[in-house]
Amino acid sequence: MWQKIPIPVKTSTPSLQGLLSPGGLHSLAIGTTTGYRLFSLSSVEQLDQVHESNEIPDVYIVERLFSSSLVVVVSHARPQQMNVYHFKKGTEICNYSYATKILSIRLNRQRLVVCLEESIYIHNIKDMKLLKTIMDTPPNTTGLCALSINHANSYLAYPGSATSGEIALYDGNTLKTACTIPAHDGPLAALAFNSTGSKLASASEKGTVIRVFSIPGGQKLYEFRRGMKRYVNISSLVFSMDSQFLCASSNTETVHIFKLEHLTDSRPEEPPTWSGYMGKMFQAATNYLPAQVSGMMSQDRAFATVRLNISGQRNICALSTIQKLPRLLVTTSDGHLYIYNLDPQDGGECVLIKNHSLLGSGKMEENKENNLQPPVPQSYAATVARQSTVPSTSTMPGYSEDGGALRGEVIPEHEFATGPVCLDDENEFPPVTGDGAKMVKPKQR
Repeated sequence: MWQKIPIPVKTSTPSLQGLLSPGGLHSLAIGTTTGYRLFSLSSVEQLDQVHESNEIPDVYIVERLFSSSLVVVVSHARPQQMNVYHFKKGTEICNYSYATKILSIRLNRQRLVVCLEESIYIHNIKDMKLLKTIMDTPPNTTGLCALSINHANSYLAYPGSATSGEIALYDGNTLKTACTIPAHDGPLAALAFNSTGSKLASASEKGTVIRVFSIPGGQKLYEFRRGMKRYVNISSLVFSMDSQFLCASSNTETVHIFKLEHLTDSRPEEPPTWSGYMGKMFQAATNYLPAQVSGMMSQDRAFATVRLNISGQRNICALSTIQKLPRLLVTTSDGHLYIYNLDPQDGGECVLIKNHSLLGSGKMEENKENNLQPPVPQSYAATVARQSTVPSTSTMPGYSEDGGALRGEVIPEHEFATGPVCLDDENEFPPVTGDGAKMVKPKQR
């Protein structure tokens, strides 16, 4: 799963744009006051800087198409212009200008979506042609939107209201509205698709309840409670690639991981114990309580948690499998990448195993002992944390020089919906005419 959320550029730290982790690849793109950087995480121990550009200053949006050489950049110097680059060749493919500031960009192997405050533009990523303009969307000051990374299910989700938590679901392939989902009472704060585009998670500005809906039907599948004591700003919402886990982070020090368990009516009968009897009584009692109270009782709590040593900073998370083990990756706005082990069976507190610096040369940063000495419980996560063996290069995914392709990558590198596209050949992707610059103007209604 991959997720990118813009964070304001600071004078001394990078603007962390997001984590990408499609399949076996774990990539990180950050915007800085001097340009942008691209990293590849091939193992827990190895973080490599694969590219750095200082041509455009104050980059606040940088989106890389999976592991390809296609990078989309927006800077504060020209906030209304989107630049598309082939970073391996150092060439600009094209650029588009819009009427107002670009707030976010989402892309998969078929579509590129540009979100402005009151409009959304959908491009065909094969040739960058503008396919659709969604005009007069509800005011969306943060550029909140989500695009499925599965190009066969190119669903786009964005706020359908500025005052309530209504989700507008749009089919990016057929270019038609799919449905609207009444997800929350208050305005939306976060949206995220799973890897197949069959589930959509959402959170409101209160940040207390997270819901998961089926796509494209919009039926509620799960409801998780992050907390009740205080409202928070959810900054990152992301599924694991297998859709078994959902991670939520906020401006607090706690990261929550929820487990999407499949509940059926054919569960075996519980033994006649006192606890089992009380459990049935409690479940039956919820039928006679007010809807709000019974709803709170039925909401699932976090399966696993992480307590960061920082609070008040915006961060971005990803759930990935690295070296055949489930990991939680957390990037923070002070320029660090933290890697935790996740126990897929028992959950609980995740164990910090590595801390990489994104401000240096991209080499791995050794962890300080006082930051990596939590109590040592006899758990799966604690046991795996002590393993430091790095697999051989024959089995370890890594970055190669052939346009950013992975060795042994499950998803073919340049597999677009219309067929393979080689980004090493400028004549093939995408066709550029003239100087490649275009101005997108709103259509008259």
